[in-house]
Amino acid sequence: MRGRRVILLLTLCAACACNRRPDPLPGTPRVFLWAWEHPEHLTFLDPHVAGVAFLARSVSWRGLDITSTPRHQPLDVPTGTAMIAVVRLEALASPLPEAEAIVQEILKVEQLPRLAAVQIDFDAKESERLWYAGLLNQLRSRLQPSMPLTITALASWCLGDPWIRTLPVIDAVPMMFRMGVADPREVLDYSVSVCRSSVGVSTDEIAPVVPHGRRLFIFHPGPWTADAYRGAMQLVRRLQ
Repeated sequence: MRGRRVILLLTLCAACACNRRPDPLPGTPRVFLWAWEHPEHLTFLDPHVAGVAFLARSVSWRGLDITSTPRHQPLDVPTGTAMIAVVRLEALASPLPEAEAIVQEILKVEQLPRLAAVQIDFDAKESERLWYAGLLNQLRSRLQPSMPLTITALASWCLGDPWIRTLPVIDAVPMMFRMGVADPREVLDYSVSVCRSSVGVSTDEIAPVVPHGRRLFIFHPGPWTADAYRGAMQLVRRLQ
C-alpha cells in the first residue's frame, strides 16, 4: 500500500511538472495593473510588487479607413516600474485592412521607454483569425528579437481551440471577467500551453479560483486609486 502511495504521488508530481511553463516574462513582477485610457497617477505603486500594462495606442478601422491614436492621458509611475505597452485593435466595419498597415502602427509603441513587452488586445472573430495570425507573424518578424510579444485572449480560445497554439507569442492572457454568470469556486485552467502562465481578472467582479502561480493582470473600471490598489493586492494574496 505504501509503494502504491509513492507511485501515485510521483505521478501527480509529474503531471504538475508537465503543466508548469517557464516564466514568459522573467525578471518582471507577478502582478500587472492594466491602465486604460484614464489619467493615471500610480505613485503609490510598489514597483517590486507590480508592473503596469498601459494602453499605449488604439488602432481601429472601417474597412480600409484606419484610425491610429496614441495614448492621450497622463501616466505617472514610480521609477523602476516594469511597463508593458498594450495596443488595442478594433474592427468597426468590414473588410479587413492589409495587415502590414496595422503592423506599422503597432511598431510605433516599440520606441517607448522601459518596455518589458508588447501586448496586443483584439477580440478576433472566427472569420478574423487567419488575418490576425498573419498580422502577429508579421509583427513578430518586425519587432526587435529581444522584445516579448504577448496577447490577451478570450477564455474560449484557451480551452483546446487549436488556432491559438501556433501563434508567435510567448504569453496569452485569458480574460476571466465580463463573461456572464460563472461559479467563482470553479478552478479555471486551460489545455492550451500558452494560456497557462497568466490570467486577467477585474477588481469589480468576484474572481474565479485560478491555479497557483499564475501572473495576474488586474483591470480596474476607473482610474487607479490607492484604495483600489490596496484592494487589488488583497485579491492577489487570495489568488496567488
